[in-house]
Amino acid sequence: MSDFVLTASMMCADFGNLEKEVKALEAAGIDSFHIDIMDGRYVHNFAMSLYDMISIARISKKPLDVHLMIEHPRNNIDLFLRYLRKGDTVYIHPEAEYHPSTTISKIIDYGLHPGIAINPGTSVESIRELLRIVDRVLVMAVNPGNASQMFLPFVGEKIDTLLHLRKKMSFELYWDGACGADRMREYVPKKMDGFVLGTTLLFGKRAEYADIIPAVRKLDFSYLDKEPVQFDDQY
Repeated sequence: MSDFVLTASMMCADFGNLEKEVKALEAAGIDSFHIDIMDGRYVHNFAMSLYDMISIARISKKPLDVHLMIEHPRNNIDLFLRYLRKGDTVYIHPEAEYHPSTTISKIIDYGLHPGIAINPGTSVESIRELLRIVDRVLVMAVNPGNASQMFLPFVGEKIDTLLHLRKKMSFELYWDGACGADRMREYVPKKMDGFVLGTTLLFGKRAEYADIIPAVRKLDFSYLDKEPVQFDDQY
């Protein structure tokens, strides 16, 4: 098995067949399910909801990565935490909270993995102290709120900085957004801990999940040569 984690960005899944999607991804060997919760305020979009998260938790025992793109998450975070299980991760955006360390402490109190998500415009220095109290850091390679966005090249330098800091602190580093073949080929050898797979590599392809996920683990992206599936509604 590969030494990096693959997590499926479920906002890109077919919600008309959610249970089928979850079971197919699980059978194909996905490591976890990434749940993007958006409130229409911290980001301009609405995506998945509390009830989508609960549904996926009931369908699969695989870990959940819950990404809260909401303002002042501490106000409502208990609604989410009570339905999660040990081994699940909750990410907050530091800019969305007056005192992010307090919210992170609440996540820890529930026995979950605390995480922070870092926007492209968020400097490493501004969150350096938080790196000492979180288990995972989710680096946004695109601005949050929508799938199918272009990679912002300057994020690569930030990731290199975080990879260096990881040697001194005990956090894991995950990539989210515009996760394509070139990005994985470059950052898997650098020991990135995990990658969130969306429309670039996983969803909307002609190949089956059972073929895609093992291929990605081998960094074999030949399946991308097939013509992609076209949907009426794209995020």
